[in-house]
Amino acid sequence: MPDAEDVRRIALSLPDTTEKTAWSMPTFRVAGKMFATLPEDETSMAVRCPKDERDELVLAEPDKFWIAGHEAQFAWVRARLAALEGEDELRDILADSWRQAAPVRLQDSHPGLGLPGE
Repeated sequence: MPDAEDVRRIALSLPDTTEKTAWSMPTFRVAGKMFATLPEDETSMAVRCPKDERDELVLAEPDKFWIAGHEAQFAWVRARLAALEGEDELRDILADSWRQAAPVRLQDSHPGLGLPGE
């Protein structure tokens, strides 16, 4: 079961990623743009997710994913770390979120990162 330190380690291994505290929680940014946070007691993470995909995720796996009320109007979803199937799933989720925030130059430098099957 992944934990907050796994989130931190994997997020910081992604290209041009930094950690910054904001709103009293760790946030992870690529080229200055936020793609993941460790809210509250660090038992979950928030990541970027297109709204149409986010709604499908929450309906398909409500024990794993949910939408925080204050994030409902934004393209973010929460994931319970204890519900993830291991580091591979955690890495896939973080890489996908990274890709959504990364500038085109970084995406082009890492063409498979964050894409299905990578």
